[in-house]
Amino acid sequence: YNVFSLLQKRNTTVLLSVSVLVSWGVLLLAARLYWMGNKPPNFSNSDNPAADSPHLLTRTLTFLYLPAANAWLLLCPVQLSFDWSMDALPLIKTFADWRNLHTVAFYAGFTLLAWYGLRSSPDSKAKETNGKAHLVNGKALTNGHSYHPPDGNHNNHTINSEQGSPKTNGKTTLNGNGFTKTYQCSPRTSLATLPSTENVVVFSLGLLSLPFLPATNLFFYVGFVVAERLLYIPSMGFCLLVAVGTRALYVRLRTRGPRVVLLGLCAGLVLLYGIKTVLRNRDWSNEEMLYKSGISVNPAKAWGNLGNVLKNQGKMAEAERAYRNALYYRGNMADMLYNLGLLLQENHRSSEALHYYKLAIGSRPTLASAYLNTGIILMNQGGLEEAKRTFVTCAEIPDENLKDPHAHKSSVTSCLYNLGKLLHEQGLQEEALSVFREAVQKMPKQFAPQSLYNMMGEAYMRLNRLEEAGHWYRESLRAKTDHIPAHLTYGKLLSIIGQKTEAEGYYRRAIQLDPSKGNCYMHYGQFLLEQSRLAEAAEMAERAADLDSSEFDVVFSAAHMLRWV
Repeated sequence: YNVFSLLQKRNTTVLLSVSVLVSWGVLLLAARLYWMGNKPPNFSNSDNPAADSPHLLTRTLTFLYLPAANAWLLLCPVQLSFDWSMDALPLIKTFADWRNLHTVAFYAGFTLLAWYGLRSSPDSKAKETNGKAHLVNGKALTNGHSYHPPDGNHNNHTINSEQGSPKTNGKTTLNGNGFTKTYQCSPRTSLATLPSTENVVVFSLGLLSLPFLPATNLFFYVGFVVAERLLYIPSMGFCLLVAVGTRALYVRLRTRGPRVVLLGLCAGLVLLYGIKTVLRNRDWSNEEMLYKSGISVNPAKAWGNLGNVLKNQGKMAEAERAYRNALYYRGNMADMLYNLGLLLQENHRSSEALHYYKLAIGSRPTLASAYLNTGIILMNQGGLEEAKRTFVTCAEIPDENLKDPHAHKSSVTSCLYNLGKLLHEQGLQEEALSVFREAVQKMPKQFAPQSLYNMMGEAYMRLNRLEEAGHWYRESLRAKTDHIPAHLTYGKLLSIIGQKTEAEGYYRRAIQLDPSKGNCYMHYGQFLLEQSRLAEAAEMAERAADLDSSEFDVVFSAAHMLRWV
């Protein structure tokens, strides 16, 4: 009864622990699904091409092959990559593809291992020792793989712990002549047993398969083809399988020579894996080396990321070549087309940049940043009507199924800002204010609103609605206290309503924020001219012309002020 109660208590404890783990798992999964909107995540077609294939045969054969590909990475990690998306693993479209043999071999081997681990074999369990028969307190302990050979006289010996020997609390073994020999040990001394091979195999297969199940596309499609990070836990099961297989082979080998060869092969395997680890760590030492190492596996993604790194390093020519190499392997990558257009725009090659921005829009019509830069280039080239249409199209893009919702909202807000600014410059103040209000409504939290608020203030100034203009100028300064345009425009407003001292303070503050900006001196000089402080106005005009001699508006305004002086 006491033993039964003890077992019952142990089972209750285990059941309680498992129940707590399962409950927490279900709770976390439910929370994750809730935050995802009760639907699986959305990914681009290039992240998991098989999931986007319309053919059931292609999806089935490819998904069945992926576990075999992951197993090969564990077995022979010769070719590794930071990214396995796009065409890194080509789709399997027919039964004639030779990779189907890998799939069959993998599942056959996995099934055989599972059958071996789960089958019931009392005889094999009785023979599992570590090459020696141990008796502790009259009971045999098994530990490893071996069998008990008869003695040299071919006699069988039986030991009766109750009658054939005195009671001891030690360890009794068989010697070579069939006699018994007792070793005394303390009551606390015991011989720990190792788990049977079958149990180790089952446990190893569990470590291999269970953590990997979510990545098999069995429950829902995932956003990758192969992800090496998912093999961290399965690699523990793989190592256990290698260890238990080596142990079984070592015990079966009876002579010293083959055992030495086996140990040498194991040492060589560990050495090779160690060398591979050191070499791979060098690839991960910096981004440039990492992306270069992935060119052989995923050239489009690797060249594109390498282009970003080279651009950040200021190597513009090399970055451009990297982008073009990426587009050579995959010409419809919207991000890469956009990045190349941005690089060309920054190098004042606007016409080429415009071409690539339009290609990016054609590849991904929801890429708001491409619309934004396209509209800006068209404005600078004088294509105002086309720029308007571009900004309006950008603002009408739906906020669903986006790759980067935050960046999209920021780009849409910038498009509305530029559209409103364009309308403001054309004298359409009411239309501009309507667009600015829409921008404020769609503006994400991370968007810097000071320029938008300042433009709203200027539009209200043009409509002579000075109180509302003042409100938005103050909002602009509240959003960014060192925003120079808001200091200048708010200073002008204060001058108009008669608050001359406060206005001069804002002009001086703008100059203090950026003493090298000629525009600040020009505005301050105009204020001084209106106050009939001619000598000071002349000084400000000369300083503005000296600082911004290449800016026509600044030089012209300075000359105009000097003429009046």
